[in-house]
Amino acid sequence: MRIYLFLLLLAAAVTFLVTPAVRLLARRAGAMTAVRARDVHDAVTPRLGGLAMLAGVVAAMLIASNVPFLEGLFHDSRQPWAILSAGALVCLLGAADDRWDLDWVTKLAGQVLAALLLAWQGVSLVTLPINGVTVLSGRSALILTVLVVVVSMNAVNFVDGLDGLAAGVMAIGGSAFFYYAYTLTRDTSASDYSSLAALLTAVMIGACLGFLPHNLTRARIFMGDSGSMLLGLLLAASTIAVTGQVDPVRLSGADFFGQFLPILLPIGVMVVPFLDFVLAVVRRIGSGKSPFHADKAHLHHRLLGLGHSKRTAVLIMYTWTIVICVGLLLPLLAPVRTVLIFWVIGMALAVLLTFDPLRWRPGRRRKDHDARSA
Repeated sequence: MRIYLFLLLLAAAVTFLVTPAVRLLARRAGAMTAVRARDVHDAVTPRLGGLAMLAGVVAAMLIASNVPFLEGLFHDSRQPWAILSAGALVCLLGAADDRWDLDWVTKLAGQVLAALLLAWQGVSLVTLPINGVTVLSGRSALILTVLVVVVSMNAVNFVDGLDGLAAGVMAIGGSAFFYYAYTLTRDTSASDYSSLAALLTAVMIGACLGFLPHNLTRARIFMGDSGSMLLGLLLAASTIAVTGQVDPVRLSGADFFGQFLPILLPIGVMVVPFLDFVLAVVRRIGSGKSPFHADKAHLHHRLLGLGHSKRTAVLIMYTWTIVICVGLLLPLLAPVRTVLIFWVIGMALAVLLTFDPLRWRPGRRRKDHDARSA
């Protein structure tokens, strides 16, 4: 655990220190986010934040490859290097989009290419974690792998619309997934606790935490497509490493829920981005537009429309992520009664926070109090 924590902090430190240089690069290169009708920011802001996140991920992975505890992951397989290469590919693709606004066909082609690179190097869904169900053919495994990777990248991209939103959601959800991946590895091996999924998730969390101070409030830089696609790819690769290559039955024995957790937890981690992605695709196709056509009807836009402030809207989406991720992990740690109580209280709090915006606006509360006093 200490090695993973060290690598997390290393990725965070490198990302944090490199971000000011990337911000200067974005200004000089003209990679700036203009204030458009669909945007919620009110000032022209540099993009390319994903390049700083990539620097943190690369630094942590290179150090990890020389740590005795983890070097077997790099020496026995090409998968870590394939994931790093695919991450660099989508990050550079996103950087090009941040600068020149590429068309959606070019972006999709690059995303598929990155997913194919992962599959070619063995980062592919071989089995599904339900009683060891084997994917029927190499073609179906390839298609499913590409679909998971591409959807994950676009889901994170779609939800990246408020200061600190995407990085915070991925850090929170990634923490839950890291705990599961580490526990899975620890319980399936008596001596070797090295895990590719845990490593990838740790460095992803570190990159998010290192970037957040520059992006959380009155963002000085946006992660852009370069960051959102990188995060989506890393989480997808972590998911594949768990669901495709580790038998969860060994973790949970006869526990039925434990067999589904490798599928449910990644969905829980990405529930906010996935929901936003699905709603956006349905909405746009239903109106006769491309699913990649930008609009002003994302979840964060709807929260702002309900009367929430930008900060509260971000906190609401953090809350939903926490409730769902913790709720999915809790059955492995607590009795059924405790799990049910948590779900009831957590969902009630999240719903109340979402649909009662005036309660969470201090200024409004003071006005209401003054009105009642008068």
